Amino acid sequence: MTTSTHGLGRDAAAADRADLVVVGAGIAGLTAALCAAEGGLSVVVVNKGPSWRPDRGEQPTSTFYAQGGVAVVMPEVRPTDSDVTDSIDLHLADTLAAGGGLSDAVASRPILADGWSSVSALIEWGADFDRDADGELLRTREGGHSVRRIIHAGGDATGAAIQRALHDAVAQRAGAGAGAGAGAGASIRFLDDAIVTEVRVCDDQVSGVSYLRNGGWGAVDAPTVLLATGGAGHLYAATTNPAGATGDGIALALQAGAQVADLEFIQFHPTMLYTPGARGRRTLISEAVRGEGGRLVDVYGRSVTDGVHPMGDLAPRDVVANAVETAIELTGHPCVYLDISGVHDFERRFPTVSAGIRAAGLDPADHRIPVVPGAHYLCGGVVTDDEARTAVDGLLAAGEVARTGLHGANRLASNSLLEGLVMGRRAAAVALGRRALRPATAAAPQAPGPMPVLDRDLLQDVMSRRVALRRSADGLAVAAEVVANAPRRVPRTVREVEDAALTLTASAVIAAATARTESRGAHVRTDFPQTAEVGESHTFRLVDGEIRETGFAGIAV
Repeated sequence: MTTSTHGLGRDAAAADRADLVVVGAGIAGLTAALCAAEGGLSVVVVNKGPSWRPDRGEQPTSTFYAQGGVAVVMPEVRPTDSDVTDSIDLHLADTLAAGGGLSDAVASRPILADGWSSVSALIEWGADFDRDADGELLRTREGGHSVRRIIHAGGDATGAAIQRALHDAVAQRAGAGAGAGAGAGASIRFLDDAIVTEVRVCDDQVSGVSYLRNGGWGAVDAPTVLLATGGAGHLYAATTNPAGATGDGIALALQAGAQVADLEFIQFHPTMLYTPGARGRRTLISEAVRGEGGRLVDVYGRSVTDGVHPMGDLAPRDVVANAVETAIELTGHPCVYLDISGVHDFERRFPTVSAGIRAAGLDPADHRIPVVPGAHYLCGGVVTDDEARTAVDGLLAAGEVARTGLHGANRLASNSLLEGLVMGRRAAAVALGRRALRPATAAAPQAPGPMPVLDRDLLQDVMSRRVALRRSADGLAVAAEVVANAPRRVPRTVREVEDAALTLTASAVIAAATARTESRGAHVRTDFPQTAEVGESHTFRLVDGEIRETGFAGIAV
């Protein structure tokens, strides 16, 4: 296998064996791939999107669209807006407060503590964060944070800058070869425009993956597979996620025998640009806009969050999203507004947001941006330990697809990119420890068997109406029945493979939401509005084709 980047390698058929297969090409996946290759491993990255080009109008990863930044405690730096010195303990306290009693403090603290070293490695790979005249990193504040600790790039184009830096690092590695100290087999090879259809398991151990590419079936043998596929925003009709966020990793993990947890906690960002009747990816209005002085008001100009939370518009996202939803219900108006009249030099500070507003036919100079809550981030996912391992030997998960215990019932803003960096590095370390293992030779690639595949528009409409920001037993039962009656067929196109993944992921989300008979964090039950005294994190598996609860872990609130 040769070291190569997009478009520079041999035909996909040559990439039939590797030390590590990475499924996904966002921050967690590419960080793992780079670290693993630096350690001497041969890596295949299966990328569902086209080969990387920074000028494409649409990008396949959620990383690219991340605006706000990376939440990280910088060593020996005092915040600019208070007399409180930032610390890992303060960052942890903010994370636990946002997590609604389900964030795991034991698992979370080391992730946060590894943040600065991970960001430093990213900077060494070429990520260029915004700095002041003295060269110090600029920091902003977002919802749920006690102080300014969010570093950013390009104003509000942090994810795009990180994606470029990671791909540039891959390209530089390809140009330099294996490099000093790397093993002879060290390489990174991309399979672009390919979707994984199965994580292969032989004798209770991962043996590689099967994939669909250009209408044909292929396979890569490997002792270690990392799922870094992102989230599942396209369970809903409108989302801030790119088109590829179709729950692929959740479905692959369930089919391989792994456990999932906390899937009911789907974070709805409070400020997605309101576009009447629109479907698919919608423009996100960064939380940093409120951190720089933006105010949420209803159609009559009244504050949306006044009296709701001491932190006001900078309360945790679940609080603000529900305040927005309440304001919409009370006024009967289809949206609320983000008043940006108090944000200094808005278009310079937020060029990405400004471009999205103009693309929708609106003018930032009007100073009132119409917004609604939008499906944004999957707080739960595939259950992993603190090294990204799942219950299946050789199967790892990192990034949004994984449930590490960091996010709990509601993710603290800008903790996601941090987690992707840290857990991507840890996943690479695990893969390095498995380098001597040799997977069983895979059988000839073939199409998967019949599986439930629901029409995507129907699924999204049902989920948007019954399993969105607010749920009830009656609505969940309707959604469950629709998904249970999905026709079975053999998926033979990328769209059909995605629809099968969405169908399975939806059934798991509905099961988790049904089991949680309380309101907590991003999960609101209108028929169970109270929060239980003890938070229980439910786990589920796929058993005989059905999602079944397998247990829970109790965490005292």
